[in-house]
Amino acid sequence: MAKIGSNLTLQDGKTIPQFGLGIWQIPAEETAGVVAEALGLGYRLLDGASIYGNEEGLGEGLRRSGLERDEVFVTTKVWNAFQGYDATLRAVDESFARLKLDRLDLCLIHWPVARKDLYVETWRALIRLRDEGRITSIGVSNFNAGHLERLIAETGVAPALNQIEIHPRLQQKALREKNAELGILTQSWSPLGQGLSFADPVIREIAARLGRSPAQVVLRWHVEVGLSVIPRSRNAARLQENAEIFEFELTAEDLRRIETMDRHERVGPDPDTFDAE
Repeated sequence: MAKIGSNLTLQDGKTIPQFGLGIWQIPAEETAGVVAEALGLGYRLLDGASIYGNEEGLGEGLRRSGLERDEVFVTTKVWNAFQGYDATLRAVDESFARLKLDRLDLCLIHWPVARKDLYVETWRALIRLRDEGRITSIGVSNFNAGHLERLIAETGVAPALNQIEIHPRLQQKALREKNAELGILTQSWSPLGQGLSFADPVIREIAARLGRSPAQVVLRWHVEVGLSVIPRSRNAARLQENAEIFEFELTAEDLRRIETMDRHERVGPDPDTFDAE
């Protein structure tokens, strides 16, 4: 199956598929099958994390797919409990072992955990791993403007990507603009916002006009405003439905109406205070 969607260019010159599969909350015993199914449908970006507990399944699904390693973009993340220079090096080694890979396309710091004040040292470890060629690109997740500016000021290296919660009810326009100003690509997690916007008249009317589902309209919105997006699904039919967002377009008026839906409402934790271990 041909690859779904196009690539976006990172500031380090590398590219990342705009559309992919997130594997958060996919049970470990199901992950390999879901990953292989998605890759068979044309997905080429897999977004994992050590805390998800299913990195083994991600690697196994990739091997089952029959695709070459360089055909698939693999992301994982360093969890909060493993921040700090040496701990990060060990944590990434453990991710490599679980994935059974010798190279990552992208590794992210999962949360800033400002209370621990270790994210700069964690970043220095990722810079080392990038310079050694073990990780192609490095980035962050859930970092706000102040976190980003500190990383750059203290290391001289900007993240290639910042993965943050974005959906119609939490559009994070100011942070997206800061990312763009710093040359950082924005990627959306929880892009469907747990379906909270599906019943909104704006989404329902657009979906009805286009003959598409509310989920497809929301995912298409992410694509049209230039975001990379990683919806999760365990269901083969839903994986296919999500992949069909490149078969239609939204109008400028659709985009304007969706922009009015922003309520600054999170479905996930606040990055300024979240520090779970």
